[in-house]
Amino acid sequence: MSWKEKLNLTRNSLRNLNRANPEATRGFGTLTKAVKESGVLDLKTKEFVALGIAVAERCESCIGLHIEALIKAGASREEVADVLGMCVQMGGGPAMMYAAKALECFDELSAE
Repeated sequence: MSWKEKLNLTRNSLRNLNRANPEATRGFGTLTKAVKESGVLDLKTKEFVALGIAVAERCESCIGLHIEALIKAGASREEVADVLGMCVQMGGGPAMMYAAKALECFDELSAE
């Protein structure tokens, strides 16, 4: 399955959750907006932090969403690879497996 297909499935699942519990998802959305729009770090830096956590937590859906956001924020492949190197340094072998998935995702989505 392509990363684009995985992202579509993720969004459909999130829409389903939103219909089932709109107050909780709205609250999470409010938090997300607040942390992305305020503070001293720029959005790209914040998305790099989120990518690192997604790799550490081994969340493929999160990896896809944050790689997509990083591409929109203008992140280069070299920047993403550098962040992924830190993920591997901190997380060892399991992080390496998910870092490889993240770079695969970046390559696929940035090629479009």
